[in-house]
Amino acid sequence: MTSVVTIVDYGVGNVASIANMLKKAGFDSQLVSDPDRLSYADKLILPGVGSFDRAAAVLRHTGLRDAILRRAESGIPILGVCLGMQLLMDGSDEGEASEPGLGLIPGRVRRFPAEVDGSRLLVPHMGWNTVRREGNPTVLPSVRDGDRYYFVHSYFADPADPSHRVAVSTHGVEFASMTARANVVGAQFHPEKSHRTGMALLTDFAGGR
Repeated sequence: MTSVVTIVDYGVGNVASIANMLKKAGFDSQLVSDPDRLSYADKLILPGVGSFDRAAAVLRHTGLRDAILRRAESGIPILGVCLGMQLLMDGSDEGEASEPGLGLIPGRVRRFPAEVDGSRLLVPHMGWNTVRREGNPTVLPSVRDGDRYYFVHSYFADPADPSHRVAVSTHGVEFASMTARANVVGAQFHPEKSHRTGMALLTDFAGGR
């Protein structure tokens, strides 16, 4: 029996787009905003767009932060998408409130530099870009060298342990476009906007163990 994928609905993500892509791939999903209901999740997607501080504060105030941490500790597969991937880290240079991240993947979120080698860098990094695999090849193996995904972000995750980088991309500087630690995976790009490659990733996550 295929597990239902639970999408954390906390008002800071493209939840409908992710649900629609999962449906196209043949998987059922549910949008959950009640932390008590997360206790029954078999697979969890944490989406996110916008400000790190605001999203982290919403998770904390609603009780979803603690619920996600409990599910992570239980060992279920968790996928953070875009800002959701950044929230997996310890914290971010974005904003002033310095809200802590979930701390599931040690490291910090940093802003792209304004210049690289004397040339202005366009920020946000927006549009299609390729990835190169690193680290554990068993993590979402549908993601392959040269695959293209759609990105929209001004900040990027910088894992403390290089082995937690699963894929890298380059926008002025090389950055982690995918991270992983144990049962927790992050994707900086938007699989729900990435057509064939994005559907393959979500199929991999939803259909895998």
